[in-house]
Formats: sequence, C-alpha cells, structure tokens
Amino acid sequence: MDFTERGTVPAALSTPEPRERMGRMTAIATAKATIHTSLGDIVVNLFGNHAPKTVKNFVGLATGEQAWTHPETGEDKTGTPLYNGTIFHRIIKDFMIQAGDPLGRGVGGPGYQFDDEIHPELSFNQPYKLAMANAGIRMGKGTNGSQFFITTIPTDWLQGKHSIFGEVADDQSKKVVDAIEGVRTGMGDRPVEDVTINSIDIEQL
Repeated sequence: MDFTERGTVPAALSTPEPRERMGRMTAIATAKATIHTSLGDIVVNLFGNHAPKTVKNFVGLATGEQAWTHPETGEDKTGTPLYNGTIFHRIIKDFMIQAGDPLGRGVGGPGYQFDDEIHPELSFNQPYKLAMANAGIRMGKGTNGSQFFITTIPTDWLQGKHSIFGEVADDQSKKVVDAIEGVRTGMGDRPVEDVTINSIDIEQL
C-alpha cells in the first residue's frame, strides 16, 4: 500500500516525513530477520517486547505460519510465506524503501488489518528503522497489514504515526538498503527494474 502523506500516490499505505528529535531507542532485539533480496541481504533486529503484535505478524507472514488470503483471488495462502517473491514497490530517495504487498502495486495486503503499536522508546530520529506502512487514516486504528518500510534518513515527522518494530542490524545490511534506495524509479516511485524479496529467514534470540 502506498501510504504516504505526500498525496502523490493513491493512498493505501502511508509513510511519513521529517521534523523533531525524540528519545533514543533502547529496545533489545527478541528476534532477527534476514531479508534475502535480489541486491543482497538485509538483517534486521525485531523488537518483540516493544511491538509484540507487529513482530508476531511480520514473523508469521515471513514463515507462512500466519494465515492470510490472496488480495485478488481470495485464496487461503496459509502455509505460504507472503513475502517470498514480492518486490520493493515504492522507493523514495532520501526517505524510505517500501515492500510487503503481495500484488506489488501498493494496494494489497494479507486480507486483514490491525492497529498501530506505538512505543515511546522506539523513535524515527535515526535512519534504518523498520516500520509498518498504514493507510494514514483513523488514527492508526486497523490499517496495518503486511506492508512495511525501512527509512534511509531521520524521519521524525512519522513519530507516533507508524509502528516501529525493528531496525537494520549492521553496516553491510545498511549498504544493501542504500543500494535499493539508489535504484532508478519511474511513475509512482516504482523501480524501473524489480528489486525482489526472495525469502526471509527468522532467528529467535
């Protein structure tokens, strides 16, 4: 879903823009996800103590343990990892990279939605935060699904509007995020050539 407050893309899922400095993140990772992309691996630490519902949802969709339905066919895809073969459908340089739509157009999801999970110790005051895209409406009530984004700059204006549930774990992974951010894009901030999520491995810590 293309969740953005800029209004240049059909509103589906929204991603924020920068403003003020907040508290420093002190979360301890409860799990680690390795996102295997066509441009390299991105390792992210997941904060299950601070965003338990969001982390459980992401992990379940990554492994196939979370029930979901195909947004076009209505087919029950339980047991099938949702993210495998999906693309980064929206990339905005000096802002974020967005993925997680099974349709690859920014309008799809898992067939259900859930509320934001905002924790005061998780902040957008630094780049490389992993957060949920949402519809930017209803004050975060029931518009999260499967789409997520990774920031590439501090994005304080998103504070309190999107659920942070992790962050990029190491410098090599940050280089992969930067490489994805740097690809050529066309209409709707969509990459000219697909950047694909091949699979996601989960390690509980």
